[in-house]
Amino acid sequence: MTTSPYDTLFRPFRLGPLELKNRIVMAPMTRTFAPDGVPGRHNADYYAKRAAGNVGLILSEGTVIERPVSRNHPDIPSFFGEEALAGWKLVIDAVHAAGGRMGPQIWHTGSTIGKPDWDPGHPVESPSGLVAPGKPRGKAMSEEDIADAVAAFARAAADAKRLGFDMVELHGAHGYLIDQFFWAGTNERTDRYGGATLKERSRFAAEVVAAVRAAVGPDLPVSLRVSQWKQQDYAVRLAETPDAMAEWLVPLVEAGANLLHCSQRRFWEPEFPEIDGENGLNFAGWAKKLTGAATISVGSVSLSNDFFNAFAGRNAASTGLEQLTERMERDEFDLIAVGRALISDPNWVEKVRAGATGDLTGFEPSALSELV
Repeated sequence: MTTSPYDTLFRPFRLGPLELKNRIVMAPMTRTFAPDGVPGRHNADYYAKRAAGNVGLILSEGTVIERPVSRNHPDIPSFFGEEALAGWKLVIDAVHAAGGRMGPQIWHTGSTIGKPDWDPGHPVESPSGLVAPGKPRGKAMSEEDIADAVAAFARAAADAKRLGFDMVELHGAHGYLIDQFFWAGTNERTDRYGGATLKERSRFAAEVVAAVRAAVGPDLPVSLRVSQWKQQDYAVRLAETPDAMAEWLVPLVEAGANLLHCSQRRFWEPEFPEIDGENGLNFAGWAKKLTGAATISVGSVSLSNDFFNAFAGRNAASTGLEQLTERMERDEFDLIAVGRALISDPNWVEKVRAGATGDLTGFEPSALSELV
């Protein structure tokens, strides 16, 4: 029997009732092709094509909860309301028919700016009415707002389970609402949702996770996407040491997150090189070591630059997978998420399985202009 240098990516994986045929995840990528927040057949076909291409697990683009301004673009999909949920039922049924597994990424964009000329009709909300340190935008959430948001996350998760999704993910990264509570630069609250420590500022996230876990029951996997960096400031680090990272992430796992999706701009970069060197554990590796939870790593897989270059109109060439397979072989993390490469090529997984990495096509920003 012949072996491939990429066999490690094609080992099965199981987390509770979720069984995956390989370790490759389609990363959540905002596409804004859901007019008025309602996904349709074109969205279902888009995801089903990746399922047919044998992606192990598909994470949807961010889909927003039922709050007055939970989105920052009018064509981001909703995960509430009869029409939108019917659209998501089309999506999950199509993915299952193609042999795939999928979870929605449940989201609230907080006070971030998306479509600059769009007027949502209500003030945006965040922990302290800030979009970045010293930059006011919108309003600070009251405790009633916070309770309503927690309940909305839980309702969305319950609807995901009812519709037949295989897991759920909460977007707690990249400077959006949950992450704005983590970040001292955007959380200046003096009540129980603020505080001097990252652990104190994680209360909102822990309440969201616990409410979602209660809504979906003990078995359905619940993923939480987290990041050190923010779109407002790439250099931000919430946790400067492993001890600080443990104080941040362990309570969130204890609240019910059994999968941590650890976002880096480049997955191969070590998180604490001063401790374990330039080839040391990445963010997902440290998160797994510190919490015992399963982890997903992500960041510029098989591409020559990070995803923010796409928004600047820059191409990304295809690169090798040697660093990825080395880390996967030592079980540094459990799953690897692939983003832009799967927009350009729905058959990326099968090309890798066949060892045809020379046929991988890279990424061109023009691919963002249509949903195919």
